Amino acid sequence: MARSLRVAPEYSEKVKSALGRNGYPSQQSLATDTGFSLSTVKNFLTGKSVDYLNFVELSKKLGLEWQDIAYKEPETQPPKPQPTNGEASPFITGAPITQPRYFFGREKELKRLFNLLKRHPLQNSAIIGKKRSGKTSLLHYLKNITTTPAEQLRPEQKSDWLPHPENYCWIFVDLQDARMQSREGLLKYILESLKMQVPTPCNLDRFMDVVSDNLHSPTVILLDEISVGLQRCSELDDGFWECLRSLATNHTGGNLAFVLATPESPIEMAHNTGHSSPFFNIFGYTAYLGALAETEARKLIASSPIPFTDEDVEWILTESHCWPLLLQILCRERLFNLEEGENDDNWREEGLRQMKSFTHLLDS
Repeated sequence: MARSLRVAPEYSEKVKSALGRNGYPSQQSLATDTGFSLSTVKNFLTGKSVDYLNFVELSKKLGLEWQDIAYKEPETQPPKPQPTNGEASPFITGAPITQPRYFFGREKELKRLFNLLKRHPLQNSAIIGKKRSGKTSLLHYLKNITTTPAEQLRPEQKSDWLPHPENYCWIFVDLQDARMQSREGLLKYILESLKMQVPTPCNLDRFMDVVSDNLHSPTVILLDEISVGLQRCSELDDGFWECLRSLATNHTGGNLAFVLATPESPIEMAHNTGHSSPFFNIFGYTAYLGALAETEARKLIASSPIPFTDEDVEWILTESHCWPLLLQILCRERLFNLEEGENDDNWREEGLRQMKSFTHLLDS
């Protein structure tokens, strides 16, 4: 979100009329009451940009909802890359799911996670699950679902999880990425994602100063593969994590939250990797990822461009135990079989063979 705001043209007259309606006989009287300069008040009333916090305070004084009257820049999104044949894969098994229309389930977890992020102060949460249980896909879904255009979603797919999603900044950090494994590299990436000036040198002290002075809108940092960062990245030491904790709890007015993905609890993970930072005890809610509910699994199967028989659907549900990855594998094999015009059951044997590397998901 921009660090300055201006009144949308269509609300200009409403804002000006609110001056007298709220007991301010002049612009100067509003300036005196708020402690702002007269030029700031004039800019606000005439639709010119003012500092974000000043905009919010002036709106409040005039009895207006700042989110309603603020001008919203039209979003321009780069065209999404398409497969070479122009057709998206309906079942995805090798990479995380990044396009929301291909993500199914996790309704209970999504409701809890978004409830922690739609109210002030934003609260931290952890997503715990086995390897290949869908943690990374869930992080991407959190980041993308609320701002994806309706035409790119499935019919009736819920996207209104937040009251004002356009105000949020989401930062996805993959700690398997070598560029994220140095302190300076990670700090620069976060600042660039926030569209804030990167200081030279970009150390913890200067990073803290820049963010604490300029972060005024809800921001969520999604930390993926954090166990890799703790095991391999010596520069991401306890001092680094303690600074992030301090930033979130004391210096950003409740506008910063972390959501991390890990195979074990954050405290256990820190202990097992020799870390003792209190950063890892700020995660008050944990989402545990297991198999999908059967109704969710059936929706995933039903998304096939070629419908499966009832017998095939029941077999896929039974063999996958409703784990998302296993569902995707078996659905992929069945769809390929149908597209090739084959009517035998060889796809089942191939599907079970492809599942072998991931049968740890079935262990209780």
